[in-house]
Amino acid sequence: MKSLREQRKRLLLIMIGLVTAWMLCAGTASRMVVTADSERKFTVGFDAEFPPYGYKDDSGEYVGFDLDLAQEVCDRKGWTLVKQPIDWDSKDMELKTGAIDCIWNGFTINGREDAYTWTTPYVNNSQVVVVANESDIKALSDLSGKNVGVQADSSALAALTGEDAEEKNLALAKSFNELQQVGDYNSAFLNLESGAVDAICLDYGVANYQVAQRGDKFRILEEELSSEKYGVGFLLGNTQLRDEVESTLLQMLDDGSFGRIAEKWELSSSVCLSPDDAYLDKESEKGNEQGFFDSFLDISKELSGGLLASLAIFLLTLIFALPLGMLIVLGRMSKKKIVSMIFRFYISVMRGTPLMLQLLVVFFGPYFLFGVQTSSGYRFAAVIIGFSLNYAAYFAEIYRAGIQSLPRGQYEAAEILGYSRFTAFWHIGVPQVVKNIIPVITNEFITLVKDTSLAFAVAYTEMFTLAKQVAAARTTMMPLFIAGVFYYVFNFIVAFVMERFEKKLGYYR
Repeated sequence: MKSLREQRKRLLLIMIGLVTAWMLCAGTASRMVVTADSERKFTVGFDAEFPPYGYKDDSGEYVGFDLDLAQEVCDRKGWTLVKQPIDWDSKDMELKTGAIDCIWNGFTINGREDAYTWTTPYVNNSQVVVVANESDIKALSDLSGKNVGVQADSSALAALTGEDAEEKNLALAKSFNELQQVGDYNSAFLNLESGAVDAICLDYGVANYQVAQRGDKFRILEEELSSEKYGVGFLLGNTQLRDEVESTLLQMLDDGSFGRIAEKWELSSSVCLSPDDAYLDKESEKGNEQGFFDSFLDISKELSGGLLASLAIFLLTLIFALPLGMLIVLGRMSKKKIVSMIFRFYISVMRGTPLMLQLLVVFFGPYFLFGVQTSSGYRFAAVIIGFSLNYAAYFAEIYRAGIQSLPRGQYEAAEILGYSRFTAFWHIGVPQVVKNIIPVITNEFITLVKDTSLAFAVAYTEMFTLAKQVAAARTTMMPLFIAGVFYYVFNFIVAFVMERFEKKLGYYR
């Protein structure tokens, strides 16, 4: 009997243990689910230079109307908001690779209906033209023959040149002397203030904010170019996440929090969020996709103009920088201390500051330092001046290293043989210096090929900038891939030519 009772006790203890273990596991799993849900991250991609929708304030925090909306959605869903600034030209790659969950930054639906899964529109925006206060431009018709700036892959650009652009806007764009694409709105205003362009086209919300912040320097024309709707863009087909965000936005509309956020950012008159809006109930499907080969050829043709621009920067920089570097090294090695110090300082500045910053100084400096307005035609000249001044400093140091590597005994022997100092340097020294510095010079040439992409800093469209614009328009990475192939072939040719040149000088071994 005792043995039977002990067996029953053991069985009871085992059952209690199993039930307890199940409850503990269930509780742990429940906590894990809650923790996982509470720690879910919602990554919003936005242009950090697009006030009042998204920008960095004086305290260094990312703020704005759209970011406030996203934060409220996350608070209600128990998510953690991740504010991710992105390069606007690369927004599609960010979304497709999963680096961001959505694009939420005054993102225009019109013309992009088939490219993304959209929420119902929440802002009804318009495109306007901003000019300097003292400008004689009073109406859109006055823009004929003028230089006009616009951000690349923006609603304003689409309103002027897009497939769905109105005929009047297409005709207006053709009447411009030049339609200049810039990287961001801050660059657009810098170009306008310096006189590089006569007017800029942008969203009303951004224009209203920027004009108010910049005092009485600018004004907005009364005539509008077009109007469009803003929505939150998700990866095509990601309806589940879209529905979660959209339903939360509609809840915010019902309880008034959406209106309070809009009022905070002075956008109450522009909001259009409505539960009755049936905008894009069904997802559109893309059609007429090109084959890989046809698409490759089309994109290559589009990039050919950018390739020629990059090639022009490369060749002209070498033409000016190589001889300028020789003049600089002569000054750097001067026995007069003051002369040597001046050239040392120049080299230090050129090598110690970013080339992009130097390009901005060369282009905008004449206006902001001396009040001299620059024209749009000065843009390419500024690129060549900036690149030449920068690379001349590097070439000067390469020349100096090559010159100082020659044994002094060779000059002494030449002097004994009756050669002058100049003749000895030119006929004995220079050939050896050239031979010694060829590998280093080749590296600089290859770097220069890649650095040509920095010309975008002053809104000069070279190959890589054009590739980003085409990639944004076609929502594919192929233009960037083709640009990479072009750069590789370009550098392969440079390296091959320099290697042949180095072998020609092999008789000095």
